[in-house]
Amino acid sequence: MRQAEIKRETKETKIAVSLDIDGTGKVSVATGIGFLDHMLDILGRHARFDLDIKADGDLHIDYHHTTEDVGIALGQAMRRALGDMAGITRYASLHLPMDETLTRVAVDVSGRSFLVFRTTFAVEKIGTFDTDLVREFFQAFTSNAGICVHVETLYGVNAHHIAESCFKGLARALRTALAIDPALAGEIPSTKGALGT
Repeated sequence: MRQAEIKRETKETKIAVSLDIDGTGKVSVATGIGFLDHMLDILGRHARFDLDIKADGDLHIDYHHTTEDVGIALGQAMRRALGDMAGITRYASLHLPMDETLTRVAVDVSGRSFLVFRTTFAVEKIGTFDTDLVREFFQAFTSNAGICVHVETLYGVNAHHIAESCFKGLARALRTALAIDPALAGEIPSTKGALGT
């Protein structure tokens, strides 16, 4: 069972995450940040994760701490749920269209974290959400999940579409990369015989 629960509490945020990688896309998210809730709902549904996230953060300051800490907790939950990663497909990449926007996402679920994020926004906010927090979430998530993620928006105009294409692209790439490959017969997909080392 590839499931995990993480609770993270600091002076800035209180986060609870429950993740089932082999779910059906049942998602419940309440962070107090509407746009982040929307993106996390997209992530869970398109990856087919069962995902429950509750966050209580210092939103009277700004959205940074909550967004980053949710990324940290979700990444930690994924790393724990994956265990030794035996049998996973490991690699995936795709181009994700969202109206006028096209974003390319590639992932390597290797146990080693790295983020390349080549996406820019022409505006500073989507509603009340700072657009630079999209990258902050991706950085926190990848660092704590132990995965390598490359995101590049090839073109796009609408900031909402650009952000959504990044989250949908990550979701669909993870759905493929985390799938169990029957041909591997439970083997670790690495010539080292282990991932994350």
